[in-house]
Amino acid sequence: DLVLRTELHPALARVKADPGQLGQVLLNLAVNARDAMPNGGTLTIRTENVGMTDDAMPATHQGTRPGQAVVLAVIDTGHGMTPDVRARVFEPFFTTKKPDKGTGVGLATVRTIADQSGGFLEVNSEPGQGSVFKLYLPALAAETVAASTGEPAAIVAASAATILLVEDDDGVRAFTRQVLRSHGYVVLEAPGAETALHLAKAHTGAIDLLLTDVVMPHIGGRELAERLAAIRPRTRVLYMSGYTDDAVVRHGVREAEVAFLQKPFSIEALTAKVRQGLDAA
Repeated sequence: DLVLRTELHPALARVKADPGQLGQVLLNLAVNARDAMPNGGTLTIRTENVGMTDDAMPATHQGTRPGQAVVLAVIDTGHGMTPDVRARVFEPFFTTKKPDKGTGVGLATVRTIADQSGGFLEVNSEPGQGSVFKLYLPALAAETVAASTGEPAAIVAASAATILLVEDDDGVRAFTRQVLRSHGYVVLEAPGAETALHLAKAHTGAIDLLLTDVVMPHIGGRELAERLAAIRPRTRVLYMSGYTDDAVVRHGVREAEVAFLQKPFSIEALTAKVRQGLDAA
């Protein structure tokens, strides 16, 4: 019951971005648009070249990268958003969906990728009028394109810290991984303790930090940390949980005694806690 329409510029400028990440942006925006049209509608994907003056940029980006930009727009004819929802739509874990229908990390991941790619996001929406999400990416100058060698744009430094991320919620794990990698960390990820222990044994380099959920099926975060300590005694531990204090204590973790990150967390809170854990080592 959805009509898919594409309006693609025939001579789009080049941008410097990770193809996999841009695919993730498009997928997350399209899924968000689909969910906004439960009774059908039109989903439009549009690309275009635009000229960006400093005045046309958001306040947070004014003074940076004026000039040509490439826009990827995802447009829906759905129920739209109120101003309050629109103001929070890119916040991690913010969602208007039922708990079993979304985690609120899809659009937060889009924002992280936009920032990492040197671009920014714009959203226009009104109740009953649908939504327009636009990703702006700086266009490469012609001489830059000509000089490109096709080599990978960035390689993580060998000295970058390695983090073992253990989280059983796929959406939260994907968002957390994206944020950590965008800050230069090497991330090993696992959906549960058994996989995490296997990764820890197989990994040949150091593991600087274990970032683990507290409450997980079969083996919880505290038991995982104890087992990991037997094979990786130098690995620091940072726990995270969205449960109440009582539930966390029942699983053997007291916030006052250990490094702890309360869900839902912001990008800033996550990176600050990880940095503190690594500095403590």
